[in-house]
Amino acid sequence: MNHHTSDAHTLAAAYALGALDTGERADFESHLEACEACRQEAAEFGATAARLAAAASQPPPAAIKPQVMAAIDGVRQLSPRVPSTASAPAVGGMLRSRALPLALAASVAAAALGGVALWQAQNGEDVRQQARQAQQRLDEVSSVLAAPDARTVHGRAANGALTTVVASDRQNKAVFTAGNLPAPGAGKTYQLWLAHGDTMRPAGFIDHDGTVVLSGNPADAGAVGLTLEPAGGSPQPTTAPLLLMTLPT
Repeated sequence: MNHHTSDAHTLAAAYALGALDTGERADFESHLEACEACRQEAAEFGATAARLAAAASQPPPAAIKPQVMAAIDGVRQLSPRVPSTASAPAVGGMLRSRALPLALAASVAAAALGGVALWQAQNGEDVRQQARQAQQRLDEVSSVLAAPDARTVHGRAANGALTTVVASDRQNKAVFTAGNLPAPGAGKTYQLWLAHGDTMRPAGFIDHDGTVVLSGNPADAGAVGLTLEPAGGSPQPTTAPLLLMTLPT
């Protein structure tokens, strides 16, 4: 492993997402045998990545299957790919240097964008714009998860929703994920809050299962809140919090 022993604690996310090479993975697994904190953190990152991917997933457009089936007969198959040993070291070094960001993005993007590529090429600017916006959101989420100081906390809201917050002091950002979130109902929305002492400051919205980067400044916040508010949101909470979860430190 090309890291000092003291740096091993920062590799839990890369390990959980399969972004370490064979030697690094073996060394980190040896480290895990003696480090309960890293075992727990690696498990939390793995669970979080799975929930983020599931939350970001969306079905491909209904018309994509018949279009693909109709085009199959006219698509020439590619020749088998033969790896080039000469270029392997350079490529390997590049992949190792970018392994964590790529793995993080892939863990979230695989389900979200898997069926969009062909549809995007055959439809207009609206679909391309949606894809760009989705990529921007994934990049934001990935930057938080990839931060060396990323920390995770899990919770359960009063309405049964399973929640996760990943926060990074270096990025000064926090990511909120919800699963099993009941529909808010007509004229209602779920609003997120950052608790700064006794002051609750708006931090965005989440209307269904999904993942959002909290707006506002989480640096001095002590907790993340979730309330059910009128559509459009409120400047201050108008209902009792469904969730008030301490930010990870």
